[in-house]
Amino acid sequence: MTHSPLIEKYLAQLQCLAANKQASVLDLSCGGGRNGLYLVNNNISVTFADVNTEVLEQVQQSLSCANFEKKSLAQYWHVDFEQAGATPLQGKYFAGVMVFRYLHRPLFEQIKAAIKPGGLIIYETFTEQQAQFGRPKNPDFLLKTNELLERFSGWQILHSFEGAVNNSVGGETKQAIAQIVAIKPSSLDE
Repeated sequence: MTHSPLIEKYLAQLQCLAANKQASVLDLSCGGGRNGLYLVNNNISVTFADVNTEVLEQVQQSLSCANFEKKSLAQYWHVDFEQAGATPLQGKYFAGVMVFRYLHRPLFEQIKAAIKPGGLIIYETFTEQQAQFGRPKNPDFLLKTNELLERFSGWQILHSFEGAVNNSVGGETKQAIAQIVAIKPSSLDE
């Protein structure tokens, strides 16, 4: 599976942010790490975070095999973002956070706080309309209409999309998704 076109579109900005903020980009709930690996291969420091140790090991193995000299750009964080009462992002700061195909609403405020002022959020996941096309169907994992825009109101929106697209894997089936790319305000009030 290839990386998201959103990552490619904002690559130069991510490179600049990571260098200027002297911080990594968080690949939250990274799964196979396709997006974070693309960033590492483009000289951006990435923190791969996931609850599944096996996928983190696979990401590490992919990087070891493919690009030995860039291994130092990757950090691995085994973390359960959904543990009741936990605040795993508290006290952590990133130049940017990217989230793909994952939704756990209690994390939104933590994600916003973990991005350094002037940093970037890149978020893409399924909307409620996805239920008509297939899985996931559970509303807990599906964004409501304009939810990403509302969650990041007050941020500088660089890109926003909500609608049905062809599945990037098969191409014939549709997926209902929402995307946002936004810059955190430099001021303290969001």
